[in-house]
Amino acid sequence: MSLTLYHVAWCPDCDVVRRKLADLHVEYEHIIVPDIRPMRIVVKEVSGQYYVPVLTDGDRVLTETEDILDHLDKTYGQEQVTDDQET
Repeated sequence: MSLTLYHVAWCPDCDVVRRKLADLHVEYEHIIVPDIRPMRIVVKEVSGQYYVPVLTDGDRVLTETEDILDHLDKTYGQEQVTDDQET
């Protein structure tokens, strides 16, 4: 799967997501979008709204920071490693 993070440089929630991706050593494409919400056309096209961060993971689109962090932990983090070892 390919991950893409849509974000702005100054956004604290975006920074939290970028740090989580780095901590998990997950490769992703990052797309810096305009600061002005109505100009975030690509974000609107992908997620149906203008707010960031937005993470796409394959066909899955995540628009809330907590949902993004939870998805990353379950899919790429320690929880995934534990689940894989149990099977």
